Amino acid sequence: MTPLALFNGSYLGRRPTGIGVVARDLAAALDPYLVPLLDPLAGDRPGSLPIPNDLSPEHGRSGHWRRLVWTQQELPRLLRASGAPLLLSPLPEAPLGQGVRSVVLAHDLLPLRHPRPTPLLAYHLAYVPLVLHRAWRVLCNSEATAREVHRRLRVPAQRLIPIRLGFNPGQLRPLGLERRPFFLVLGRHDPHKNLERVLRAFAALGEREHRLKLVGPQDRRYTPRLRRLAEELGIDARCDWIAWVSDQQRLELLNRCRGLILASLWEGFGLPALEAMACGAPVIASTAGALPEVVGEAALLVDPLSPGAITAAMTDLIHQPLLGDRLSVAGLLQARCFSWVDTARQVEGLLRDLA
Repeated sequence: MTPLALFNGSYLGRRPTGIGVVARDLAAALDPYLVPLLDPLAGDRPGSLPIPNDLSPEHGRSGHWRRLVWTQQELPRLLRASGAPLLLSPLPEAPLGQGVRSVVLAHDLLPLRHPRPTPLLAYHLAYVPLVLHRAWRVLCNSEATAREVHRRLRVPAQRLIPIRLGFNPGQLRPLGLERRPFFLVLGRHDPHKNLERVLRAFAALGEREHRLKLVGPQDRRYTPRLRRLAEELGIDARCDWIAWVSDQQRLELLNRCRGLILASLWEGFGLPALEAMACGAPVIASTAGALPEVVGEAALLVDPLSPGAITAAMTDLIHQPLLGDRLSVAGLLQARCFSWVDTARQVEGLLRDLA
C-alpha cells in the first residue's frame, strides 16, 4: 500500500513538551499504514522509518540546526523512496525545494507577535513564514491561529484548515483524589506566559498555606529573573520550580491541584488548559488568543494584564468549593469535544483529498 503521507517525527524526543506532545499524540492516532512515522525513538509503531535521534529540542540549539539541515537534505530523499505524495509535519518545518508537497501544522506566531533578538529570530521571521506560504495546506490548532496566520502573513484563507487538538484519555483522566492547597502552572518560562503577573497575583493571595508549583523547562534568559522576583515578593519559600515531570507525575499534579493557572498574553491553543479539564481540575485562563475557544464556559476567564483579577480567581477557588466542583464537571464535558481520534480522521480525509 502506498502511503498518503510521511509524518515528520524529527521533533520527537524522550521528554516532550508542547509541540512534542502534540506530535507524539497525533502520530499515535493516525493510521500507521496511511501515514508512516519518521521515528527517531526506535518505537514499535508499524511501518515506521528510523531517522537520527539527535534532532529534537532536547539536544539544544545544535539539535535544532541539525534538524533544519536534515529537513532540507535528507527528508526529500526519504519521501521519494517511500512513494508518499505528501509530507505531514506537526510544526511549520518542511523542505523548501525539490517539489515537496507539504501539509504543516501552525501552532502560533508568538515570535512575530513578541520578537526577541535570539539566534533563532531569522528562523521565525524568514523560514517559518516561507514554509507556511509554500505548504499545500496549513493546519491551524485554533480559529485564532488561522486568523493570525492569514492576517499577519497573508496566507490565503482557503489553504488554512482549523483542527482541534486532543488529549490521551489513558494518560489524562480524573483519579478521584482530594485536592490540595497548591496552584499549578504548566509551561515554559517565556515572557508571553505572563509569569511575572502570576507571581504578583500569588503574592497578593491572602491564604498563605497555598503553594505555587511551576512546571516547565527553565530558561537562563528568563527563569533567574522570575526567581528573583519571587524572592522580592517574599514567596520564594512557597514556590516550587520543577523543570520536567513524567506523564504519571503530571496526571497526579492535575488531579491534586486547587486549580491550573494559564494567564498567558497569547496562546495559539493552550494545551495545559485542555489537559487540566480532562483531569477535572478547575482552570483559571486568560481571555487572550485561543483560550476562550478551548475552555468555553468551563473556566474562570481573567484579564491577563490584571494581577488583581488572577488573585480574585484564585481566592474564589479557595473559598467557594462548589465553584470548583462546578468547573470540574464543566471541564470534563468540555474536554470531550477534543479527541485525537476525530482529529486524525479529519487529517486523513484531507490527505486523501490532496493525494
